[in-house]
Amino acid sequence: MSWKLASLGSLLAVAVLSGCSSTHDAVKEPVADTGHTRCDAKAADFAIGQKASAALLEQARIKAGAQTARILSPHDMITLEYRSDRLNLNADDNAVITRVNCG
Repeated sequence: MSWKLASLGSLLAVAVLSGCSSTHDAVKEPVADTGHTRCDAKAADFAIGQKASAALLEQARIKAGAQTARILSPHDMITLEYRSDRLNLNADDNAVITRVNCG
């Protein structure tokens, strides 16, 4: 029984360590420069107090220089992932924008 456990442990160690290996022949793709790295939430402050819409979202995204944008309702489930190139328009239950931030 212990030889099975030792074999399994060895197999696991080989699998974990194989993920650490690297090849020098690998060619890395260049990262595309999109020109936008961060959004400027202050530039989209004009949206506060307005009714949420797709047109308002796109206008705010462009003014803020963000790559992506979204409207968040109070009951929306969101990830805790921070993206400096994303604009968030936070709306209340009546779909009126109450806060603008990046992330």
